[in-house]
Amino acid sequence: MRARRLVLAVLVALASAAGATVAQQPPPPAAPAEGAPEWSFAVSAYGYFVPEENYFTLPIVTADRGGLHLEGRYNYEEHGAGSVFFGWTFSFGEEVTLDLTPILGGVFGDLSGIAPGLELDLGYKGLSFYFEGEYVHDLSDEEGSFLYGWSELSYAPAEWIRLGLVGQRTRLYDTGLDVQRGLLLGLSYRGWEVAGYFFNPGSDDHFEVVSLSVEF
Repeated sequence: MRARRLVLAVLVALASAAGATVAQQPPPPAAPAEGAPEWSFAVSAYGYFVPEENYFTLPIVTADRGGLHLEGRYNYEEHGAGSVFFGWTFSFGEEVTLDLTPILGGVFGDLSGIAPGLELDLGYKGLSFYFEGEYVHDLSDEEGSFLYGWSELSYAPAEWIRLGLVGQRTRLYDTGLDVQRGLLLGLSYRGWEVAGYFFNPGSDDHFEVVSLSVEF
């Protein structure tokens, strides 16, 4: 009986010591919180070479953080006019990807207006379709309101090259065509891209656009 009591006392003491040891151990460290999304930026400049028109440059600057999208343009809606936009990007899919960015902005300078719009980027492997459109409501002249659009359908056989089709609707110049369409060729290296756009090839209304862009 004494031996049984002694064994029981020893077991109780060991259990108490183990419980005290566990209680003294610090709790496991909490999982590190995910950091805030980082900013990413892109700068582009489009040079327009339109016959019998003055050469002009169309710069575009974008900034993104998570879903937030900010964008500034100059000479896009009208010569001598600037525009700023804000929007939110909604992303879908893994193999087939889709980014939808509703935007809202204002135009100022030689044209004053309010501009709602949409940017769309659809991709599948090396194939991609990009569209940006906006409707500018002219605050000074209702008849001056206009629907703008730029679209690209391209294929990238390798990471450094893409080629395809391009279309544009704008009032920056008059070629007699409501929608300008043509071919595109882009070459990229480490976030930089130079691209050539050949609009209305084979017609008297042909013109060229050369762009240089960088992402960082």
